Amino acid sequence: MTTRRQLIARSAALWGATSSGLLLPQLVRAQSDKLRVGFMLPYTGTFAKLGVAIENGFMLALNEQGGKLGGREIEFYKVDDESNPAKGVENANKLVQRDKVDVVIGTVHSGVQMGIHKVARDSGVLNIIPNAGVHAATRALCAPNVYRTSFTNSQPTLALGKAMVERGHKKAVWITWNYAAGEEAMEGFEAGYTAAGGTIIKKLGVPFPNVEFQAMLTEIAALKPDAVACFFAGGGAVKFLKDFKAAGLDKSIQLYGSGFLTEGVLDAAGDAAQGVLTTMHYSDALDIPRNKQFRLDFAKAFKTQPDVYAVQGYDAGQLLIKGANAVKGDLSNKKALYGAMDGASIDSPRGMWTMSKAHNPIQDMYLREVVGKENKVLGVAGKAVEDSGKGCRLG
Repeated sequence: MTTRRQLIARSAALWGATSSGLLLPQLVRAQSDKLRVGFMLPYTGTFAKLGVAIENGFMLALNEQGGKLGGREIEFYKVDDESNPAKGVENANKLVQRDKVDVVIGTVHSGVQMGIHKVARDSGVLNIIPNAGVHAATRALCAPNVYRTSFTNSQPTLALGKAMVERGHKKAVWITWNYAAGEEAMEGFEAGYTAAGGTIIKKLGVPFPNVEFQAMLTEIAALKPDAVACFFAGGGAVKFLKDFKAAGLDKSIQLYGSGFLTEGVLDAAGDAAQGVLTTMHYSDALDIPRNKQFRLDFAKAFKTQPDVYAVQGYDAGQLLIKGANAVKGDLSNKKALYGAMDGASIDSPRGMWTMSKAHNPIQDMYLREVVGKENKVLGVAGKAVEDSGKGCRLG
């Protein structure tokens, strides 16, 4: 693996040789023999931990291949996307125009992803999305060179409604932040819940990133639904879980959510998370050999436990490996490269999944219950759940 110090040293050497007219042919050949992989991920700020987990997962997949892609050595480049949508295009262009990468791995934040997406569509560079669930990337603005290895924002909640109705919870209140991810998660929930025979008696929205929930919880108490379904994540999820319990609603109303409600927050939420039910494409506690081996290998390599973000990074690596191996490392052979990636079946820690025509995973969604410090898997809430890919035209 090329370290940052080595990258800087090589870049300096190249610049010095170029400026003095001494760029050696063998140096040019040595550089061009390597595939260039660019990471555009959050390495600072709120999502920094997620960015590191994704990169580590990706590197684990490559290390299983001897650190090569299609037999070729790799040069790595990194840009901190700062989770700043305003810099999305500028930062993506650093990798594509300045560093001439063959593939961009990124990112977490959906707003930043749309900046990468514009650059990918304009330049034709291969982009693999290891997290951002924004619908447009694999719907109306889909592209032959853009693939996702995570989810769309509506996929986890699409599987939620049937599980709720099967448990007798036929009247529900929906609550989320008023922003794109929340709205897209609501789309999935509404489609799945109403199709299963449930009725949404109220939709509540909170300005993002507001975490003042008291007025909404008072309204929920007055409505007396069978259940509450929601989309929150991170610190907002912790606050909502605690406030829901403090209001006493957990005694009479079952709380459900997209899996991000309880992902990575169980220590912080404590007792407030106990008994909460969610749907997600992964669980740390998923009892399959592939997941057990992945978790063991990841822990050995990085001295920490993997999460869903590490799995998505790992699968981004697996997808790229399948494509690169099919073309023997010649990523310029785009027809064969994309053909291999289009038809990929990924043996993932989350279970086997395949790529949809719109380039989004077709995958199982698991029903999970918080028991102690884990999201215990109760079963499959939705088998081979596929995003609609509405508006995508890839032929």
